[in-house]
Amino acid sequence: MEVLHPRCAGPNVHKDPVVACARIQGEASAKHVVDNIGTTTKELLRLVNWLAEHEVTHVAMEATGVYWKAVWHVLEESFGLVLANAMRIRNVPGGVRDRTGRPGDRLWLAKTRSRDRSEGRSTGVLTKEAV
Repeated sequence: MEVLHPRCAGPNVHKDPVVACARIQGEASAKHVVDNIGTTTKELLRLVNWLAEHEVTHVAMEATGVYWKAVWHVLEESFGLVLANAMRIRNVPGGVRDRTGRPGDRLWLAKTRSRDRSEGRSTGVLTKEAV
């Protein structure tokens, strides 16, 4: 499947921390860079800078609980955002997910966003314009 967004991210948002994964598509393969970032305002602003340093353009997050809201608000001015329904994004075909919530979540979110498979009615998402 064609990569539409070569520089995207899939942060795994929790109460603390946010585990950010930037996916950078190269000529032959993709590189993943991961960082743990706190949830204070100062740390969330560091997340914005970290994503910008990796030249990320698009971000997909799962909508679990209320923790995504603060992250959404700091990212909304700088990135193309998608808020995916956690139960539906797990069923997008082609995903190998880690049931422990470790690398699988953030890597899968970044991968689906790179191919724009995290958008559309079938995955139950909200885009920046809809929030």
